[in-house]
Amino acid sequence: MGSGILGVGLSGLRAAQAGLQTTEHNIANVNTPGFARQRIVQTASDAARTGSGFIGRGTEVVTVERVYSRFLTEQVQQSQSSASELDSYHAQISRIDNLLADPATGLAPALQNFFASVQQVAANPAQLAARQVMVANARSLSARYQSLAGQLDQIAGQVDDEIRASVAEINGYAGQVASVNQEIALAEASTGQPANDLRDTRDQLLLELNKLVRTRATSNADGTVNVFFGSGQQLVVGSQAMAIAATPSSSDPGRLSVGLSTAAGVQEMPESLIKGGSLGGLLAFRSEALDPAINELGRNAASLALVVNAQSELGQDLLGQSQISGSPSAFAPGLFTLAGPVVTASTQNPAGSPTVSATLIQPPPYSGNYRTDLQASDYRLSVDATGATLTRLADNRQWSGVNLVAVNGLLASDPQGFTLSATAPLTAGTSYLIQPVRHAARDIAVNPTLVADPRLVAAAGPLRTAAASSNTGSATISAGQAEAGYPAAVTTLPVSLVFNSGLLSNFPVGAQVSVDGATPVTIATPADTVAYTSGARITLVGSVATSPPSGFSFVISGLPNNGDTFSILLNSGATADGRNALAIAQLQTQATMGGGTDSLADAYANLVSQVGSRARNLQVASDAQQTILDQARSSREALSGVNLDEEAANLLRYQQAYQASAKAMAIGASLFDTILQLAGG
Repeated sequence: MGSGILGVGLSGLRAAQAGLQTTEHNIANVNTPGFARQRIVQTASDAARTGSGFIGRGTEVVTVERVYSRFLTEQVQQSQSSASELDSYHAQISRIDNLLADPATGLAPALQNFFASVQQVAANPAQLAARQVMVANARSLSARYQSLAGQLDQIAGQVDDEIRASVAEINGYAGQVASVNQEIALAEASTGQPANDLRDTRDQLLLELNKLVRTRATSNADGTVNVFFGSGQQLVVGSQAMAIAATPSSSDPGRLSVGLSTAAGVQEMPESLIKGGSLGGLLAFRSEALDPAINELGRNAASLALVVNAQSELGQDLLGQSQISGSPSAFAPGLFTLAGPVVTASTQNPAGSPTVSATLIQPPPYSGNYRTDLQASDYRLSVDATGATLTRLADNRQWSGVNLVAVNGLLASDPQGFTLSATAPLTAGTSYLIQPVRHAARDIAVNPTLVADPRLVAAAGPLRTAAASSNTGSATISAGQAEAGYPAAVTTLPVSLVFNSGLLSNFPVGAQVSVDGATPVTIATPADTVAYTSGARITLVGSVATSPPSGFSFVISGLPNNGDTFSILLNSGATADGRNALAIAQLQTQATMGGGTDSLADAYANLVSQVGSRARNLQVASDAQQTILDQARSSREALSGVNLDEEAANLLRYQQAYQASAKAMAIGASLFDTILQLAGG
């Protein structure tokens, strides 16, 4: 910059012009997303050394800088990532909440209607119309299970679509960040000055990227940034963008997983590593809410089918058929049909690996009815050199043994409602996904045989009892209850028990008899006796080992006289007997699930409550996170945002500076003209 009045004035003119242009640039971009206001940085030019001292030579613009805080920008990006995650999660779980809790589409009304119709059959077992209504309501109930499962599966499919879309967007933004990185590096290397607008563009791209997945950026000396996600996986390195992909999981081909694309293929990433943004919200929703809801609904459907069918097996239909009478091969008491567990071998298993299968365990008796030990979870069976390990994925509970037999042995003492088998000894390095109940609600249906002929509903008890009409005492005998394994307890019928001197005799030879759940005694001869206690529950023990013992139970109460007899007979012609239907109806309130902790209705209510509670908590968390995001944006805007009032003041300031510099140059020119005139004169 030249010295003198003209040179100094020109420097001021140029600085004011730069200030005006920068201010106008700010005003023009007041509504540009991610724009950080800019300002010129001025410094005094080197002064001229004279004998009279240093005379100033004006000013110069060193650079144009962004009013920018990396801390505030990263705070906005991280807050945005958390807000997008919670918004995505809440939007999805609200759909499940609305689906399960809706009285018109939920399960509770269908369960209530079904068991109400079973009670009608118990009250009117001879009425074919009551049986038809029961079967119709059973079909409606199974259809409700199927509908809910179908809608949850539809949500799962839509989540997969959104995961694919999010992955595509992430790859798109990563590519744009890499491209802008390259532009910044070239621009700043050629000028030595910061490429402010390009840096704003990159920050906005990173913000958009964090709406999809949480990332972390580190700066390089050349002005570029590296972008990482997950546990440090590279997404952008300088001017190169890596790619991620949504691909079927190797452990479950029906499930999308997210991984890094490499030359060797897609490297799957654990879902727990992918946090933040809409993608993190989708993955968290799927694993924490959707999968448990599908499994819980399946557990409910499987438990219903298993316990109702098990109790139906203990009955007798309107044609007199039961397990011990009529034509057992024609006896079809199972009201529901249910598909078995699904076992999926990992696609990474070596060729020729054994096939593993799972079988649901028939429900054991519990408090006069039945219960299941099924859990709302998938499992993974992993095999290594030391043996096999079964992991419950819901909580990572494990059972380990040297082989599958050992694992099944552990499950016998800690039952999960299924057993495992394999076509050959397990091979080290193999893995299997076991889904005992995931598809149960989708596959439950009503036995078509009973749909075609409701007379086959096993509403009656298979046995009846009677006190002889010739008895002289006042003792009575209850109708009796068939329990698990009862056919083995009554291989010889009729049974006619005789009372004499406080003892009962004439039990079937070889029978085991338990009184009030005590240890059974074995009957060696018809003369063997059992002490009589009025009101005691007497059980002829069957083939299923339970505690207390089960089989065929009855109660004799009152004061019998010597010689009084009490008989157990086939329940032939029992069209008005609804004892077994009543036992089925009692399953509605019995704790038939979770090893005897919840009823069917309670378990479903717990599911609705848990989903609703989580949805409400997410709403609160989402609102709180939105407030945090708004505060972070406000802090950034307070520093970097364009204030039109401030920029208007800057316009006036730079205008005045421009005019003053121009006036100084005009004065300088006038003085120069005067000098020329004097020299010319």
